[in-house]
Amino acid sequence: MSRIGNKPITVPAGVEIKIDGRHISVKGPKGILERDIEPEISLNLEGNVLTVSRDSDTRRSKSLHGLTRTLINNMINGVQNEFTRELEINGVGYRVQKQGNDLNLSLGYSHPVIFQAPEGITFDVPNANTIIVKGIDKELVGQTAAVIRTKRPPEVYRGKGIKYAEEVIRRKVGKTGK
Repeated sequence: MSRIGNKPITVPAGVEIKIDGRHISVKGPKGILERDIEPEISLNLEGNVLTVSRDSDTRRSKSLHGLTRTLINNMINGVQNEFTRELEINGVGYRVQKQGNDLNLSLGYSHPVIFQAPEGITFDVPNANTIIVKGIDKELVGQTAAVIRTKRPPEVYRGKGIKYAEEVIRRKVGKTGK
C-alpha cells in the first residue's frame, strides 16, 4: 500500500487543474505546468481535492503511484510559489556575474564560462559568490543547478569549486612533507 500515493492533494485557491484524458495541466499565479500521466494511473478531481489511484497492483503501477502524486503536488506548489536552489562559489578569483539572462562564470579556466538560462529559469546573483536558481518546475530547477555545478565541482583538498549552499564538503588531508 502506497502511503504517499494515497494521500489526497488539496488544491489551493488560485490554482486551476484541468485533466484531459492522460494529460494534466496546472495553472496558477506564477505560470502553467503540463504533464502526461502514465496509463496505469488514474486521477480524480472532486471539488478542490485531487486523488491519485492505480488501476492494478503490478510492480510498475505501484512504483508510479507515489511518484505521480509527488510530481503533481510539486506542480501545484511550483505554480503557487517558485522553487529555488542556491549555489556557492568558493575559490580565489572564482566569481559570477549576471549578463542579461545568462551567467558569466570565472572559474579559473583561461576563458569565462557563459551559461545560458533554459526557458522557465531565472537567476539571481546577490553577490559575486552566490547563484540562486529560480523557477516553477522543480525538476528543471534541480537539473539546471546540477549542470551549473558540473562546470567546476567542489574539490576535496582545498574546497574550491561550485557547491550547493547546504552541501558539506568533507576535506581530505594533503601530502605530508618531510
